[in-house]
This record gives sequence, structure tokens and C-alpha cells, in this order.
Amino acid sequence: MKNSLIASFAKIIIAKSLRFLNLVRMFLLIKKSFHFFSYDTRRAFTPYIYMAPTIVLLASLMVLPMIVVFRYSLFDNVIMNKNPTFVGLQNYEKLFSNSTFWISLENTLYFTFMSVIFHLLIGMAFALMLNSKAINSTIKTILRVFFIMPWVFTAVIIAIIWRLMLDPSGVINYLLMDFGIADSNIEWFSSSATAIHAVTFVNIWAGYPLYMVSLLAGLQGVSKELYEAASIDGSNEIQKFWYITIPHLKPIIISIAMLDFIWTMQVFPLVWMTTGGGPIHATEMMSTFTYKLAFTSYKFSLASANAVIILILSMSVTYFYIKYQKSRD
Repeated sequence: MKNSLIASFAKIIIAKSLRFLNLVRMFLLIKKSFHFFSYDTRRAFTPYIYMAPTIVLLASLMVLPMIVVFRYSLFDNVIMNKNPTFVGLQNYEKLFSNSTFWISLENTLYFTFMSVIFHLLIGMAFALMLNSKAINSTIKTILRVFFIMPWVFTAVIIAIIWRLMLDPSGVINYLLMDFGIADSNIEWFSSSATAIHAVTFVNIWAGYPLYMVSLLAGLQGVSKELYEAASIDGSNEIQKFWYITIPHLKPIIISIAMLDFIWTMQVFPLVWMTTGGGPIHATEMMSTFTYKLAFTSYKFSLASANAVIILILSMSVTYFYIKYQKSRD
């Protein structure tokens, strides 16, 4: 079965490569015939000619695979079946009747919303701390290096570090028991009661630097004269933060929150390397559920349908993000 699967994938890759080469050949022919047009026409179309290779590459690597996956979701069992039949929306109906799908959707939404909220809160707190005049500049430099550390590591390294730290005999349990907070070792990633919270915590730790750096840049762009004028009018620190800082940071907050929502919804390596979606689907995300459907159960049509649903959820947020950016312009 694996050999036939590899052969099928090889055929698909070869077919896509040949299609890409045909597109490149077509582009070269267009470029060659371009000299027959008038000067004004050539000048008008020159930028698009330079952009054409990038557009073709993006279409081949992004748009075309999305179309293929959507097509797969409408057939019975592609790749494994030599002659798949069109079944319409039956794969989506099967997903909606699958309890694991709803568990993965609930876990994904919890994981995403909690990550975005705490990314914002922690990032804002650290940005305000690094922008404060009360802290010495040398200490600020040290704190910047310390706070930015999660960005240095890849998802795999982060997963390994926290698996060791949150191990039943790891340093976290040792400290909790030493301070009398816990009576026994806690199986953070192995217990269905704590696994989803532990994975979410790790993702929060890994992702807050984006907010911190972006909000710190925004804070440094706020005019000091506004705060001085507010002080003269008798405003306290909370009022300054609410009526001066937040309005100036609002565009940054909305932009990075929407982007973070899209990225977090599709997180795979961190979850896969820590829990693999377990125990008993306690941390099953839509990304890990898609992977298992495709490469464990070999149900590529169902996996494609699940991937399309992830795309729809992500694109819905993308729509509001683009609409917001246009309203700003």
C-alpha cells in the first residue's frame, strides 16, 4: 500500500512539474512576441511581465494545490482509488457526523482564542514595561533579549524544551512540589484534563514576542506631548493609557490579532511534537486531524474536505482583515 501511495504521489509531482514547465515555456513565448507590440503597449505591460514568474510560481505552489484539494474533497477516495467517483458534499456530511471533527474544531477554537488573547495581554504588558522610563536602560536591554528568546527557537525546539520541563519528573513539577503548590507529579501532556491547557500555554509562550515588538514600536511612535498635555489636564495613568495609548495602538492590535488568529488556527508542528493530538483526542486540532485522516487512515478525500473547512475559517478572518485595511486607507 505504501509503495503504491509513493508511486501515486510521484506521478502527481511529475505531472505538476510538467505543467509548471509548460507555463514557463508559454511565458517565454509571450515575452518573445512582446516586441511586436507598440512602445506604449510594451511600457504598460512591462511591470506585469516582470511579475509574471512570481505570479506563476505562487499560482503553482498555492492556488493550484488549493483547487486540487477542493476537487479531491468532492470525490469518494482519491489517490487510493484509481477511478474515483464524484460524490458531491458527502465527504463534508461524513465529517460533520464524525465526533472527532467537532472535538478538533472545539479544541482549535479554544487554542486559537486563548492564544490570541494572552499573546495580546502579555505582549502589551512587556511592551509597556520596555517603554517605561522607570526602568534603567541597561536593564531594558537585558529584558529585551530575555523577552525575545521564544522567537529564537523553532517550533520543534520549543516542543522538546517544554516536553522536558513539563515531564512528570521535570523541573516544573519539582518546583511546584518544592513550594507546596502540588502534592504529586502532574502529567501535563499525558492527562486529558491538563493537556489542552499545557499546549495552549506553550503556544502562548512561543508567540507573544510578535505582539511585544509590534506594540513597542507603536508605543515609541506616540508623541510625548500628548501625555504631557493629559498630565496638565489632570489625567491619571489609566486615563492616559485608555484614551491616548490604546487609540494609537488600535490599528496595530487589530492587524496582528487577525494575522495571529489565522496563523494559530493552522498550527501543526507544536501540537504534533508535544501531544500528537492526544491523549484520547484531548488536544486534537483540525490540522492534526487532517494529517491523521490523510497519512494514518489514508482517507484523502475526508482530509481534503477538512482542509477546505480550515481554509474557509481562515479566509473568513482574512476577509475582515482586508476589509479593515481598506477602511484604513
